[in-house]
Amino acid sequence: MKQNRHQKIAELVSRYEIETQEELAEKLKEAGFTVTQATISRDIRQMNLSKLPTGNGRQKYVILKKENELLSDKYIRVLRDGFVSMDMAQNILVMRTVSGMAMAVAAALDAIHFGEVVGCIAGDDTIMIAVRSVEDTRILMGKIRELMKQ
Repeated sequence: MKQNRHQKIAELVSRYEIETQEELAEKLKEAGFTVTQATISRDIRQMNLSKLPTGNGRQKYVILKKENELLSDKYIRVLRDGFVSMDMAQNILVMRTVSGMAMAVAAALDAIHFGEVVGCIAGDDTIMIAVRSVEDTRILMGKIRELMKQ
């Protein structure tokens, strides 16, 4: 069901200029999908949807595609191999890594281009990640957890 819904969302955002979650939910309902706002919000995060200006003062959802999937996979592998744990302190995410891996993992985080990340500082086994807001820190932690599951 989720995969079918994600395929339909991809089709809808490429076909229509969808600006809000409500508009997306309405289009999905017209296509036969029953969704809640929470489902739409989760789908937007999981599909890496982002809003771009349309040029007429409005915005629309688009799917951000990775330029080089193979390179991205390598960075994700470095992140998985070096990751030990993470914890948040307001808008700072502190990540523990395998000893000696912090710089490589920080470089991988930078290369993955998480929109929530302002920058990283790495030591030997610890990375301090400056994040735009407390809410963005929670979102980033969710994205990292998802990468660890893949």
